[in-house]
Amino acid sequence: MSAVHHSEIVAHRVGEPYGTIILAVSITIIEVAIIISLMMTGGKEYASFARDTVYAAVMLILNGIIGLSLFLGGRKYHTQTFSPHSVKIALVALVSIVTFTMILPTFTSSIIGPYYTERQLLFEIIACLIIYIAFIAAQTIRYREYFITEANPDVEVTHNNISNSSFIISLIFLMICLVIVVLLAKSLSNPIENLLTSYGLPRSLVGIVIAAVILLPEGIAAVSSARKNKLQNSLNLALGSALASIGLTIPAVSLASYIFDLPLILGLELLPIILLAISIFTVMLSLIGGRSNIVYGVVLLVNLFAYVFLTINP
Repeated sequence: MSAVHHSEIVAHRVGEPYGTIILAVSITIIEVAIIISLMMTGGKEYASFARDTVYAAVMLILNGIIGLSLFLGGRKYHTQTFSPHSVKIALVALVSIVTFTMILPTFTSSIIGPYYTERQLLFEIIACLIIYIAFIAAQTIRYREYFITEANPDVEVTHNNISNSSFIISLIFLMICLVIVVLLAKSLSNPIENLLTSYGLPRSLVGIVIAAVILLPEGIAAVSSARKNKLQNSLNLALGSALASIGLTIPAVSLASYIFDLPLILGLELLPIILLAISIFTVMLSLIGGRSNIVYGVVLLVNLFAYVFLTINP
């Protein structure tokens, strides 16, 4: 929470949409550090940990964060508007990255199982980075106006309220907070796993719990924006986080796996693929028109409950 507080100060200083990018990338750094550190110490036992955590993060963002934002925003304001062009750009990039990282490995035939060969792994890394860079370029340069809330006239001048000293101090403390989280990463998984197994719950819930902990600050920020009738900022943060989570985490983990010869399972099984497809399709239909209401939020939250329920009872 302290890291997010300082990242929000940095975000105010640089303005939108750069602020949401900084927050999303900051959380992704934590996610990458946790996954790689556990994979390097856990070996084959954590071969699917990156896939499970990133899959959980994407499902929690699409159904939980966006669903709760649409629900609470619709409950308070009935109808909220946003730019459908920004949503289309983000979802097109997300669908492609999801396919390359978590669906295709299940169906490729060069190697048995949900794995990529070394060549396929390098292709996946390059493809994800190209798509993510193209999205960032669209968000910050080419189509920046799509991602800025027109109802907020102060969006361009917010950075003037933050002094240079406050900006530098927050930037330093942001890095310190991230380093602290990285140092604590190795001790995070085992206590959660022991707690869940003591109640007879499956190990697959570990990825969901860790993803929820990592995404909690982003979720609070996104839902808070929706409650302030700034749904565009909320969607920028949610969809940007989903893209950063999968578009940066998976390539980073894949590169670590390639360099250090770590076992890495990427492909999802059929049930998770179906749940992921339903989630993306529902979000597309909910956001395609540029206007939201409470019904969309309810449906997405039900999708979230279905995901958690079927994880416990597959």
